[in-house]
Amino acid sequence: MRSPRRCSRNGCPRQAVATLTYVYGDSTAVVGPLAAFAEPHTYDLCEPHARSLTAPRGWELVRHDGDFAPPPPTTDDLVALAEAVREAARPLTPRPDDNDHTPGHQTGRRGHLRVIPPSH
Repeated sequence: MRSPRRCSRNGCPRQAVATLTYVYGDSTAVVGPLAAFAEPHTYDLCEPHARSLTAPRGWELVRHDGDFAPPPPTTDDLVALAEAVREAARPLTPRPDDNDHTPGHQTGRRGHLRVIPPSH
């Protein structure tokens, strides 16, 4: 399974939707739709970084006109979705420190979220 490609900019967690290529012989930077495969010497960019990119001084910037379409879902996306649904469907198991000591009332806890049943 391949994982979704992420933006090449340091610290950016967004999914890539465009590819930046430099044509050194023509002093041109080209920002176009996401390439089918990651290639050496190209950079994958998210939409905000693709739209705000500027070319080095003396270089021409050729930019794709129109919207950048998100890439199709990968099998990793489907696996992540299935795991999230599976996790959400798991029954809550109350922990002793989370119990409301009022008879008939329990509070479940999973991670940082609490599930409090409605009052009767």
